[in-house]
Amino acid sequence: MRKFVMADIHGAHLAMLQCFERCGFDHQNDLLVQTGDVVDGYGQVYECVEELMGIKNLIAIKGNHDDWFREFIDTEYHPYFWNHGGRGTLDSYLKHAGKEGMFFQRGNGYKSALVPTDIPASHRAFFTSQLTHFIDKENRCFVHGGFNRALPFDQQDAEEFYWDRSLWKEALAHADSGLELTCKTKFAEIFIGHTPTQNWNTDQPMKAFNIFNLDTGTSHEGRLTIMDIDTKEYWQSDLVTELYSSVGIRSDD
Repeated sequence: MRKFVMADIHGAHLAMLQCFERCGFDHQNDLLVQTGDVVDGYGQVYECVEELMGIKNLIAIKGNHDDWFREFIDTEYHPYFWNHGGRGTLDSYLKHAGKEGMFFQRGNGYKSALVPTDIPASHRAFFTSQLTHFIDKENRCFVHGGFNRALPFDQQDAEEFYWDRSLWKEALAHADSGLELTCKTKFAEIFIGHTPTQNWNTDQPMKAFNIFNLDTGTSHEGRLTIMDIDTKEYWQSDLVTELYSSVGIRSDD
């Protein structure tokens, strides 16, 4: 069994398909750890969830955008009014509910006809069952954002795992200054997303110490990346802006 990791997807199903094709991913026999943020961005969230649910050996981790969507599923209330890429999520689920175009912009967000029961039960179950993190038998940690390295791992608040950016930023700062990066809980390797590598002017994965950042800008103008966890070989989609400009699907990031 080959083992892969993929970070922030943000509704870019075309990019997912390219990554799977280019690495020869086997939906029945390979393993995928997906580190969250499936929703918000491009308007193919529905297709992305269907694709992920079709993977036999899937470990799905929660991102902050996924948590917002889960809150909508649970309460009918979206905490940030869909205004951080949520237009793509609305487009996708309204279309599949037969309510295409039934929304309008209001202030900084959107008012729509979408209700939680429009989300298929299998999709609702997907978002409510995502993990906050995953640690494999090789002591490799997979998490959406990061964690507080000064605290033991089992004492972290759940939100820390899908909101934290300090782990990655401190790793880069320590690497630049030649300082050692220490964590209360030690891992062989750590795989994250959440903080786009485009902030450092690259659409390639980055590494600092034993931390791999695989958010290569799918929510912006970058690419989606899939990496072989064991060999660290990786494959990427075309630029998402180019992929989606050809089919007329927009991103709202």
